[in-house]
Amino acid sequence: MMLVAAALLAASLHAPTGHDVPPMSADVPLTSADVPLTSAEVTFTTADGQRLGGEVLRPANATGPLPGLLLVHGSGGGNSRRELRPEAEAFAARGMVVLAPDKRSAGYSKTHRDYGQLADDALAALAVLRKQPGVGPAGLWGISEGGWVAPIAATRSKNVDFLVTVGGPGRTPLRTQVWNATNKLDRAGVRGSLRDSYVTLHRLGAAAGLFPEAHYDPAPTLARLTVPVLAMWGSEDNQVMPAESARSFRANVPGSLTVKFFPGAAHSLHAGDDTLVPGYADAVGSWVRAVAHGTVPPSSTEPDPAQAALSVDTPPSAWWESWPMLLGGMALILLGFLAYAVRRLGAGAWGGRVLAVTGGLSMAGAVYTLMSLLMTSNGDGVTTGPMLLGRPVTWLSAQLLATAATAATVVCLTRWRTASARLRVVTAAGVFFVPWALYWGLLLP
Repeated sequence: MMLVAAALLAASLHAPTGHDVPPMSADVPLTSADVPLTSAEVTFTTADGQRLGGEVLRPANATGPLPGLLLVHGSGGGNSRRELRPEAEAFAARGMVVLAPDKRSAGYSKTHRDYGQLADDALAALAVLRKQPGVGPAGLWGISEGGWVAPIAATRSKNVDFLVTVGGPGRTPLRTQVWNATNKLDRAGVRGSLRDSYVTLHRLGAAAGLFPEAHYDPAPTLARLTVPVLAMWGSEDNQVMPAESARSFRANVPGSLTVKFFPGAAHSLHAGDDTLVPGYADAVGSWVRAVAHGTVPPSSTEPDPAQAALSVDTPPSAWWESWPMLLGGMALILLGFLAYAVRRLGAGAWGGRVLAVTGGLSMAGAVYTLMSLLMTSNGDGVTTGPMLLGRPVTWLSAQLLATAATAATVVCLTRWRTASARLRVVTAAGVFFVPWALYWGLLLP
């Protein structure tokens, strides 16, 4: 049951389209989005033979070479180029040739993905972009998960001239996701042991192989970068820790690094579904044009924003808390309770009856609460259901039942010498239930 909860834990070019406008020099600074654009459909092939599409946007009738920018998606399998349309249009209007590609779906899922493979996909798309007419130096832009992928691609090819990240995580995926998940609980008003238990659930999913690339450390990749980097975050990012990620970039990127924060902005730097926050596209446009023209800026950084909470380290699980141990132990405890509860009980066996019922219901309530939080989690937050004392009622009930089961275990232990075999079995289940309940926070405040 806990494992179920954790699971819920690529060239052909067509004729461009556009309007006839007076020629525009590539050297003219572009700060307005009101620039006619042309578009062209392209395809590229990944190393494993997938044929993916994309769209190239550029300022209409621009003269001279323009910098190229390949957009790298955030998380999700089979993401469409349409999801990157606001960025593609805004960046193209500011003097770039931009390729917004489709993202692979085969070989990518909630439980399996390979950042190295995604980086190779990006390089395959970049090769198509660099072959477009009028493209000069070219680089990568990666958002969110793309902030892990794009740096890998940049270290694998000399054809990457610069790198831009938005909401790029500076910590491991598991540590980032745990921070994201616990933030949602904090915003929902959840307090106490459930917060730590939710972290434990994510670690269990990672230990079971259900959290892809869980322990990928971006620091060594950042340290191998040899191109200028522009790294940006929204100061109100609640999906990736902005201050900590910026510190990781500063500590590891060896060359030119420009760090920018956008006050009041969220993770994607969108002000609306199709609107970018003010100054974002201009910052990317001016920085990319400067770098493409050979003016590499010295490293600069803006002050870190206030971060509501620090992330916590999420090391791999110890052997005794591996998923086979935890799930196997849980199954044995439940069997001990059920074996006693399903048969008719004789007089004087009330302690065993209380233990079997309260212990089993406590475990069910804990699993239900954790699964509900996992299944209702989305970009807006998490649904807790009715709350009492800073806890979902289902979790508080599971805690009260665990307390009762612990008391019943003590009572049963006092009768061990004279107990029947069946009572000893349920008592033994209770003895193992107590550390299980402590581990999952049911006997903690």
